[in-house]
Amino acid sequence: MNELESLKSIFKDRIFKIPDYQRGYAWTTRQLKDFWEDLVNLPVDRFHYTGLLSLKKVDRNIWANWNDERWLIEDRGFKPFHIVDGQQRLTTFVIFIQAISEQLRAIPENKDKKDEEIYLGSFSLKAIKEEYLVIEKPPQFIITTYKFGYEVDNPSFKYLRHKVFLEPDSGTVQETFYTLNLENAKRFFKENLQNYYDKYGLSEIEALFKKVTQNLMFNVYEISDDFDVFVAFETMNNRGKKLSNLELLKNRLIYLTTLYDEKELKNDERNSLREKINDAWKEVYYQLGRNKQNPLNDDDFLVAHWIMYFQYTREKGDDYIRFLLEQKFTPQNIYAKTEVKLSSLQEFEEVREDEDTDQEEVEVNGDEEITVLRSQLSPKEIEDYVNSLKAAAVHWYNTHNPINNPDLTEQESLWIDRLNRIGIIYFRPLVTVSYLSKGVNSDKRVQLFSSIERFIFITFRLSRAFSTYRNSEFYRAARQLRNGELTIDNIVQRLNDRMNYCFYTPENSKETYFDYTYFQKFIDKKFKSGGGFYYWNGLRYFLYEYEMEKVRRRGSQKIDWRLFVKSEKDKVSIEHIYPQTPTHKNWKDSFKNYKKLQLPFFQGTLGNLLPLSQSINSSLQNDCFDDKKNAKYNEKNEKIRQGYSDGSHSEIEVAGYDTWNPDTILERGNRLLEFMEKRWDLKFEDETAKAELLFLDFMLPEEDSNEEE
Repeated sequence: MNELESLKSIFKDRIFKIPDYQRGYAWTTRQLKDFWEDLVNLPVDRFHYTGLLSLKKVDRNIWANWNDERWLIEDRGFKPFHIVDGQQRLTTFVIFIQAISEQLRAIPENKDKKDEEIYLGSFSLKAIKEEYLVIEKPPQFIITTYKFGYEVDNPSFKYLRHKVFLEPDSGTVQETFYTLNLENAKRFFKENLQNYYDKYGLSEIEALFKKVTQNLMFNVYEISDDFDVFVAFETMNNRGKKLSNLELLKNRLIYLTTLYDEKELKNDERNSLREKINDAWKEVYYQLGRNKQNPLNDDDFLVAHWIMYFQYTREKGDDYIRFLLEQKFTPQNIYAKTEVKLSSLQEFEEVREDEDTDQEEVEVNGDEEITVLRSQLSPKEIEDYVNSLKAAAVHWYNTHNPINNPDLTEQESLWIDRLNRIGIIYFRPLVTVSYLSKGVNSDKRVQLFSSIERFIFITFRLSRAFSTYRNSEFYRAARQLRNGELTIDNIVQRLNDRMNYCFYTPENSKETYFDYTYFQKFIDKKFKSGGGFYYWNGLRYFLYEYEMEKVRRRGSQKIDWRLFVKSEKDKVSIEHIYPQTPTHKNWKDSFKNYKKLQLPFFQGTLGNLLPLSQSINSSLQNDCFDDKKNAKYNEKNEKIRQGYSDGSHSEIEVAGYDTWNPDTILERGNRLLEFMEKRWDLKFEDETAKAELLFLDFMLPEEDSNEEE
């Protein structure tokens, strides 16, 4: 362990690279705020211990291939290092210093000045950049060398250069899960520095710069052994922002490539395998961060891929990562050897570069078998695994982002969107793997997606099965489909078979009907808690599908799903047409023939619930029916609610009724159940069954009740 060093000392005559086994920049706003507050509150005459900086000196055979950095190493004696631990803090420091340089450049009096003419105290902007950020090679100034960066094939390095350090002429810059954090850090520091400058002036910006570069102190430790590098990465990084399992796995796989002996994995093959690991992770993190508004969780992806690729088990928690890191991809599985029988010709082909083997002798003994020792975990297994991860990543992204996705057909997009809206639960691996399986075309995928959607709606939203019902079976089906052990038709048949308990066939009948008793019991509990169908977790999906059916026939979509499911305080997007507090005289007249105890069933039944194209204040629900049909204005003639007559297709349909009373509620409820029958291919036995499910069977004529008895 060396003496404490400041950032100024650490950056003197050193070049830093983040190696390929490292994760990208992982700090989020929470860590940035902590850093900023520590820096602002640190007295200018005090030092602050910042932690351990673990470095590994880069071998000549590696840095000799660094075109842009080699001149500093060979001509000026700079020493190249990989950052093993501390890269999150160093990345933060250089982004902070870049933000300071941009703050200096933005000051009006510096507008037309060159970098060497702009000063922060006694430091010129040119000197600041060259000391911590970037140096151009004289005399041509064609080569631009960054003192801190990533391995050149990492998308984060290009993003850092062009989007953070503002190198011009970027071309296309790939954005990933990690570049979002780089972008956020740059924005965070620019905003805070501008506010700090506006409040305190340039002298306090200079004080912040001095504190960053001179008052924050590191223990700098150089690691000498390659083995220690990988162990240090797994252990040291967990002190800060915990490594994700996907990040740990990448480090582990790269480490394993270093353990094979030369006979089993030659150097060119080792380098190729390492490149394939990097390419796979590059693609994965690109896909995970592709949608800036909704970046995907890396561990969720890793779990799903484990389900697709390996034998699923029902153990809880971190079973998947224990399997990957403690059973499958371990050093022990490389050190442990297994016997492999090869023909002597195969053996000759493998060893001929190293052994003086007679070709003629091999041909004579070509039928003989030679036993050789190979690692239990072969390099080919690692290659196949990382290639599978890479291939799955784009389809994983597509399952989360189906709308306007050119990689999907219109029908695929429609059904995946439905699955996301209804709640895809445990089926996403199966949906993803349908794109990885040979012989599965778009029509078959749509058949699978529609069958999954029907299964979810009937089994979970109506029949109230536990959310884990049959999950192990369909997790295994994902792997079996990928391996060709099951077909789409097999899986669709299974989905249908697993719904048998949801249906019944009466005696002396050939018809099969939906058994609504599970659903009815569930809704009964909701009525007892004061909500009825309004508290059904499938209501929004159901009403939205009813609305979209009308959109498909008439055009003009009027309900935005994101706004429809958005929860706003004191606002509603599904209205009780007959309100829960019916104070208006018209309501009392329309429902006067029914008992007080029966009124909540009219309020909470399915036919009385209406999806609105625009959410309204809940107080507006209490208007009479005629007022609801037309737009409502306040005293300033400002519209405060949209009327049914110019609302969603469902609203327009309801606006077609002259009055809203018990009979119309039952009629609309039956219409909605008829849609349910057609849309999800189920059937209710008769009108009495529908009335019972709607909790309006007390409205039926007496003779209907007697026949039912």
